Amino acid sequence: MPTAKDIMTTNVITIDGNATVAEAIQKIKDEGVRCLVVERRSEDDAYGIVTQRDIAYNVIAFSIDPEDVKVHEIMSKPLVVVNKDLDIRHVARLMANVGLSRAPVIFDGRLQGIVSVSDIINAS
Repeated sequence: MPTAKDIMTTNVITIDGNATVAEAIQKIKDEGVRCLVVERRSEDDAYGIVTQRDIAYNVIAFSIDPEDVKVHEIMSKPLVVVNKDLDIRHVARLMANVGLSRAPVIFDGRLQGIVSVSDIINAS
C-alpha cells in the first residue's frame, strides 16, 4: 500500500503570515492552487494554512478589503500533519475523522509535501 510520501505533492506553495490576503489571493491565482502553507516564524513554530475557503468565508463574505487583512489573521494553525511513512488508508481515515481535505507532510521538522483528497483518490 502506498504511503503519504508516495502520493504527496512536493511542490508546496508557501506564504509569509505577514503577507496581506490580497497577496495570498494573487499567489493562489498565479500558482493555480487551492491553499497556501503559511511559513513558520522560527524553527520552533508550527506551520499554518490559508485556503480559498478561509478567504471567502472570513474576508470576502464580510466585504473586508483583502489589503487590510494579514494572512495570519485568518489562517488555521497549528495543522494536523501526517508522517511521510503513514499508509494512505490511515491518512484518508485521519482526514475523514478531522474533516480535512488536505494535510501537510512533515519530516524532520520540515515541510516535505502535502496530501490532498485528490491525491488519495488518484492513488486508489
